Amino acid sequence: MRKLATYEGIIENGRVRLASNVGIPEKTRVYVLVPDTENLSAPYVAGPHLADRTQVKDFEKRIIEDTTDANV
Repeated sequence: MRKLATYEGIIENGRVRLASNVGIPEKTRVYVLVPDTENLSAPYVAGPHLADRTQVKDFEKRIIEDTTDANV
């Protein structure tokens, strides 16, 4: 079973530079994933919606005036 570890580094002079406290043995096979930082867009969060538009009348706003005194 292979284990997976994640380290962050930067590219300097065409080489990956990791933090000095990272010790990876020589000849270890590594994979480099590069995030696409140029085309990042804001995440889309959909709002609630009705599956059946005929139900819209069930969500009409009604104003009910309360004439009782709360003694505030």
